[in-house]
Amino acid sequence: MSLLRVSTAAKCLHQWVFIGRRAAFVDSCQRCMWTRIGGVRRISETTIQRQRSKVSFSLPRTDDTKKRVLEQSQLLDVLEARIHQLQTVVLDVQQTNLQFVNAHSSGRSLPAGRSSKLPPQEKADISKSGATAGKDCSKLQPSRWIEKLSKEKKNKLRNQQRLQQKVPKKVKEKPAVPDPVEEKKSLLPGISHKNISYKAKKTAPSAIKSKDSMKLSDEICAAVSSKRTPSSAVKTAVTPEEASSKGNLKDSKKQVSVASDKKKTSGPTFSPEDLSKLEELQRRLNVEETLLPSSCVINPEAVKGTAYLELQSNIRSYLEACVFLGDIERASSFLLSQHRVLSRRKYLDSSIYNTMMKVWAKKGTLNHIGRLFIMMEEAGLKPDLGSYSAALECMGRNPDRSQRVVTRCLTQMEEDGLSLDNLFSKCVFWQDERDMVMKAIRTVKPDYQPSPNVTTSHSPPSLIEDFYRKRDNHQYPKLDFTQAELQQRFQLQLDMEESCTITIDSVEVSKQVTENMTKMREQLAELRVHWQKVLLQAFREGKMTQAKVNTRDYKLNVYPYLCLLEDTEYVNIMIQSVASLPPSGESLKILARDLGNRVFTKYAVQHKHQNQTVKRLNTIYSDYTKLLAKDAETFNLLPRELWCRLEQEQSFGPTLQGCESPWSFVVTLDLGTYLVDLMVKNLKIDSDILNPSFEKKSIPVLYHMYTFRSTRQVGFIKPHPILTQMQQDAMETKLTFDSYMMPMLCPPVPWTSVKFGAYLLTPTKLMRSTDGATQHEVLLENCRNIDAVLDSLNQLGNCAWQINKPILDIIISIFNDRGSEKLDIPPPMSEAPKIPQFNINNPSYASSEKAHMKKEVMIAKKKCGEMHSLRMDALYKLSIANHVRDKIFWFPHNMDFRGRTYPCPPYFNHLGSDVTRAILVFAEGKPLGPKGLDWLKIHLVNLTGLKKRNSLQERLEYANTIMEDILDSADKPLHGSKWWMNADEPWQALACCMEIANAARSSDPENFVSHFPVHQDGSCNGLQHYAALGRDVIGATSVNLVPCDVPQDVYSSVAQQVEEFRAQDAQSGLKVAQVLEGFISRKVVKQTVMTVVYGVTRYGGRLQIEKRLREIDEFPKECVWDASHYLVRLVFNGLKSMFKGTREIQDWLTESARLISKSGHTVEWMTPLGLPIIQPYHRVRNQVLKSDMQLINLQITHDTKERPDTVKQKNAFPPNFIHSLDSTHMMLTALHCYSFGLTFVSVHDCFWTHALTVDTMNRVCREQFVALHSQPILQELSNFLLYKYCTGLPLDVKNKKYQEYRRLMLLLGNVPQRGDFDLQQVKESTYFFS
Repeated sequence: MSLLRVSTAAKCLHQWVFIGRRAAFVDSCQRCMWTRIGGVRRISETTIQRQRSKVSFSLPRTDDTKKRVLEQSQLLDVLEARIHQLQTVVLDVQQTNLQFVNAHSSGRSLPAGRSSKLPPQEKADISKSGATAGKDCSKLQPSRWIEKLSKEKKNKLRNQQRLQQKVPKKVKEKPAVPDPVEEKKSLLPGISHKNISYKAKKTAPSAIKSKDSMKLSDEICAAVSSKRTPSSAVKTAVTPEEASSKGNLKDSKKQVSVASDKKKTSGPTFSPEDLSKLEELQRRLNVEETLLPSSCVINPEAVKGTAYLELQSNIRSYLEACVFLGDIERASSFLLSQHRVLSRRKYLDSSIYNTMMKVWAKKGTLNHIGRLFIMMEEAGLKPDLGSYSAALECMGRNPDRSQRVVTRCLTQMEEDGLSLDNLFSKCVFWQDERDMVMKAIRTVKPDYQPSPNVTTSHSPPSLIEDFYRKRDNHQYPKLDFTQAELQQRFQLQLDMEESCTITIDSVEVSKQVTENMTKMREQLAELRVHWQKVLLQAFREGKMTQAKVNTRDYKLNVYPYLCLLEDTEYVNIMIQSVASLPPSGESLKILARDLGNRVFTKYAVQHKHQNQTVKRLNTIYSDYTKLLAKDAETFNLLPRELWCRLEQEQSFGPTLQGCESPWSFVVTLDLGTYLVDLMVKNLKIDSDILNPSFEKKSIPVLYHMYTFRSTRQVGFIKPHPILTQMQQDAMETKLTFDSYMMPMLCPPVPWTSVKFGAYLLTPTKLMRSTDGATQHEVLLENCRNIDAVLDSLNQLGNCAWQINKPILDIIISIFNDRGSEKLDIPPPMSEAPKIPQFNINNPSYASSEKAHMKKEVMIAKKKCGEMHSLRMDALYKLSIANHVRDKIFWFPHNMDFRGRTYPCPPYFNHLGSDVTRAILVFAEGKPLGPKGLDWLKIHLVNLTGLKKRNSLQERLEYANTIMEDILDSADKPLHGSKWWMNADEPWQALACCMEIANAARSSDPENFVSHFPVHQDGSCNGLQHYAALGRDVIGATSVNLVPCDVPQDVYSSVAQQVEEFRAQDAQSGLKVAQVLEGFISRKVVKQTVMTVVYGVTRYGGRLQIEKRLREIDEFPKECVWDASHYLVRLVFNGLKSMFKGTREIQDWLTESARLISKSGHTVEWMTPLGLPIIQPYHRVRNQVLKSDMQLINLQITHDTKERPDTVKQKNAFPPNFIHSLDSTHMMLTALHCYSFGLTFVSVHDCFWTHALTVDTMNRVCREQFVALHSQPILQELSNFLLYKYCTGLPLDVKNKKYQEYRRLMLLLGNVPQRGDFDLQQVKESTYFFS
């Protein structure tokens, strides 16, 4: 009956086709768009009208009908083979006679659902072999794949007969009832079909569908099956013999599979205790819906593969670039081309369609938006908030908007489960889009006002709950600036970021200028002017060539990215990269990445200008300064909270965050490679510019060459030696940096979300990650509440700094002289060793001499490269410091994937070496108070590395005895006794000497205002966390968690135990133990002990010990190998006996990660502050990027579609977990210090504050450590891992992974037992941090 209905509908369609034939467009694109005219009815019309509007058709072309029939026959054979393949998994299919309904005489192939009614005289019966009844078609021979299919069917039939003879069984079959909806939808005239009865296996409905929702197989089964066979078809019943053979085949397969499963599942057996524990764990997982901490829930949907997200990002960024340029035609045709290709359509999400909707909304063309709504439906997507926002904006811009249309749109939103409040809180608005949306809404809701608190507030983690709930005693610090001064600094920072680069004076400017230097500088200036002209012409010609690329092709090209900036800006970026290229060259991949990133940064800044973001940013920041300025009112709010409130109160204009989509690494690399290619091909220099006696000819400035990195061949860009020589001789006085490399001149924008914070305009990631990795960002965006993490980053970034000018001047003077290896000041390149010159073809050299000279050349080149790198690094740091010597500045912070925090500026920050730390002091000064001077003296002794085993009182007394040396160092640092130069940290020691001298000589030391930061360092902090986790009494005592009169030195303790083991072995006659007598010291074992907690292996530990032994001149070098092997074993045995609980926890973490990664998952966990962490270690996937220069092989180790790297996952989990705990402890300390009004910064496990507030910081530090480890950290980790990896386990014992899952569940549920250590003792431990 359903077939008759479809036939009747087809007659109507055929008449419609005939009547509307004249109106059909010739071009398929126009015809496709014609069917979508009136797409706006999606919003304004009823459901029935919208369904009618979806009917589309196409007119067939005139072609050979019989040829097409043969093609259909061959295609049916292919589909028949596919059905037989599915037979073993899903269905048992029995073939019946076929009936074909030929297409219209035009012969054009018709897509499913668009066939027209055919005359009955054109029907023909086609045999399985593919031969037709017509004479013309009999000449056509079946293709090779037809022969192959027939051969496969014969082989399959033969195998079935063999199995039937071996395992004879009778199975009754019941034909499954086909879905009448699918039958009605699929059985349209003009589509070949056959009637097949089949039997479905007893499986869940979801298991019947293939991974692509059975787009092919489901349609075939629906098309060829029905309850009743139509009269035009011939029925064929299933014979009992055939049913029996199929049943026998299935049963035989079932028996074989059971036998094989028994073999596979035969694994380790579990004890009764283990089985009862497994049952208990399973009950817990079944009863409790979630065992996750309340602060965050990971999105249950699997993270899509990196390749998928990368291609999706490429499409989005390409479309946004076209829209930014105003090239609407290119953008529209590109989206249409992506939509038409089904293999590409799956990469399109709603945000991509919304990008074009915004364009049409600006133009007020609602019908185009309606067409995009239809395209989204075709792609299987539902309109989201951005889609409805664009539609409402378009209505708001239309003066003749209809209330009925607006009402229909709002009603459809409600039906889709979307609210207006969420629209205003979650959508990204540009320019006046928000106002236009509001204008449309108020057409039907005049009094509507968005709710200010639409975002669901989640309670903070229990660990930090009191900090947010109880604020009565909080005293948030103010900056020593007025509101007007902060607004002025904001404008300076804004100007610097808008220009994207800044040029500063080099510290080498103070050198005496010679005649040769002047000549080289003039020649370089002339060359750069010439290069700019050449590159500008080449760039414009290349852009014209790229513009001619076929825009209808769905493949992306680089053209839109070459038009985002002015042509001269691209040229300036290329010239800047040439000036900063090292003499040894740079890999093509790194150079191209830097070029692409510079273009993106400039584009992002201009994008924000175009969207009028800067104006609103200025307004909000002006009000935000009230929180920080000393002349403004006091707020009981954190910076993030005030900024969010200001955004809600000023709910007009564009959105500040999410203006532009980040470019994928491939796009950045592709664009950068194109620019590098331009430079290599067009930049030339005269060969006689340095020596007129040489022949004059133009030679390339840059060379594209290949070199080996380990065993891989890498493309390299190297400057010509002539250019390198000119740059070294010129010693230019100007350096150009990207703006984000400089400290900020105003307080950073507070982090309010994953995508917004730090710099004013420059895009910055909250979490650092490998280029191309997206899993971290996905986890953060799905996280409920990481406010505590954001607030701690804001607190660290709000610390103001200034330069210690006396120390900076001394360092610059040594730097411009000849440097100092002892003081870590790299010498100039004039001190570099000369590279030996020899003729390798000289026959007088023996082969051994040639090999020796080659080795000397390689050593000299390596030394020169290292010296140049260190020299330039010091030059950048000192030049930046000198540039801001009279300014106050700030370091915005972000973090790595473990939660460890870092300053964003890469060169100059307080995480640097001893030199950069000595240059920095707090901008805010505080009086020393009664104990401040003593803390300065203790800090000085700590910096010297002396008296580490002595008490604080003994260190203070020692400092008082060497006051003469301290004052001499402060007064005559370079000409006195130079006592400070022997310290472990000489430059920080010198700076501390000067601070002590100034305070001691003041009339009132207690009121002396000090800007100097005093450090408190953790005592082997990693082992401290392990000892606290395991409540290990012996381990806790060794790392100063227990109060003691003098500090316990774990390194000396391990060295002492190793010496005892060595003495016993020496008495037993072990030779290597006898050789080591007198050489085992704290220094030899320190690095291995310190890093074993962070996952160092015995191999790595042996290398560390080997290096220490080689530094001992008296130790026999021929025994280093044996001695290092012997010592690393003793060190690990010593640690195992001293830190038993630590080893148990470490082993549990390692084994858990191994089993998790073997099950196909990466290890994830959450910190006690709710920060989600995932280890991005996967097996390597090679991706080749094609360019005109070379093929770039990208080794991608973070693709979520690849299996996890088990070795990296298990080795990295213990250290990464401990790093996440020490970062949590630091964040807790930072937040509570901020509530007490302290200035606080950290270098991981080293905390800094003023001398006045050291005691307060120490108290907070200990209290937060106790609070952190009072949480059931390991139990919560176990619960999280059980829920994440052990829910939905296979219940079938025959499943090959059943035993593995049981082992994993048992391991994760077996949390290591705790010891008897009382955690409260940490609060009284003086040397916990000291």
